[in-house]
Amino acid sequence: MNPAYATVDHTFTVPLDHRAPDGPTIEVFAREVADPARAGEELPWLLYLQGGPGGKSPRPSAGSPGWLPQALRTHRVLLLDQRGTGRSTPVTARSAARFGSPERLAGHLAHFRADAIVADAELIRRELCGDTPWETLGQSYGGFLTLTYLSQAPQGLRACYVTGGLPGLTATADDVYAHTYPRVRDRVLDLYARYPEDAPRLRKIADLLAAGDVRLPDGDRLTPHRLRTLGLALGMADGFERVHWLLDEALGEDGELSDTFLHQVTTLTGFTDNPLFAVMQESLYGQGAGPTGWAAERALADFPEFAEDADPLLLTGEMMYPWMFREIAGLRPFADAADLLAARTDWPPLYDLGRLAANEVPLAAVVYHDDMYVDAGISLATARRIGASRVWVTNEWEHDGLAASDGRVLARLMDLAAGRA
Repeated sequence: MNPAYATVDHTFTVPLDHRAPDGPTIEVFAREVADPARAGEELPWLLYLQGGPGGKSPRPSAGSPGWLPQALRTHRVLLLDQRGTGRSTPVTARSAARFGSPERLAGHLAHFRADAIVADAELIRRELCGDTPWETLGQSYGGFLTLTYLSQAPQGLRACYVTGGLPGLTATADDVYAHTYPRVRDRVLDLYARYPEDAPRLRKIADLLAAGDVRLPDGDRLTPHRLRTLGLALGMADGFERVHWLLDEALGEDGELSDTFLHQVTTLTGFTDNPLFAVMQESLYGQGAGPTGWAAERALADFPEFAEDADPLLLTGEMMYPWMFREIAGLRPFADAADLLAARTDWPPLYDLGRLAANEVPLAAVVYHDDMYVDAGISLATARRIGASRVWVTNEWEHDGLAASDGRVLARLMDLAAGRA
């Protein structure tokens, strides 16, 4: 029992493959949260769909996550650890190493996309709510899940709220990265405009790494291209400051990289807690239109400003590259399986375009105008193809506006869905 909230832990046994319900099973964990003063009331359910992929739901503490107090005014919240994350039969480097063959591991991982997560959610809804539909709150990748939910089981939904996560319904991985690189470039240049000293400092660090064999605390070599993945943080409200202050302490008095810097880089770039984020990233866009084929790596050739000898040196963002699965300890057990996933051509569709066009479930979404991770133009094109959708476009918040706004973003979306705004 959290002193700020009334909580109940739930564990559900679900099929690994919902098309084979008598086959292997996994466990899925979810935490029910209510205002202690209303814990005994029959409140409507709000299912939280975390961003990612590969991210577990937040662990509640007093006033955190920032949107939770707002939600608990009117709802009972279910914080779902999506399959493979948190306490839901987690997929880790250790568990991946036990599969024995890349083919077996790739076959297992193919069951961790949006369609399976939605099937889990429906099984859980029926167990908790019977035939009563619930509401969903999808942050980032949670918005992708929402549209799959509306495609597969709209009867389970009463209203949906999406924050920074309307995907392209027919966009390929190539389409996505063609839009992503320019947004990341502009964000890095904005960082350098705010902190001019960061550009030469980053170049100095990269040159130091290129000239020698610098090891991280876990034994991995820190290379210039791994250094550049620190740009993943730049799309969040505090991203510029997180990167700036990390670089500020990077070099010790002896001119070598500081232990503090190396420790933080290990944590930020190691994927120890969320390997599925890297492993499943491009499979989000696989829908039978050919292999994703390491699209981010292929697209990189179209943007020479991202070359490692370019000036200024640019950080990268939410892109996953084949080298990561050979050079990062937490991803190495997935390397050959990740290649197989990248080559797969028979991914089933995740969105039912006809059903979405005829949708009658109120959908309220916020599109962040300057979102580094999810292209605003693609999101708005998607919104125009979904019935009963209302969209709020803003540049007041970054991609983490749901958490950073202390409930104001969620309150606005609830008003939109209910026709109050």
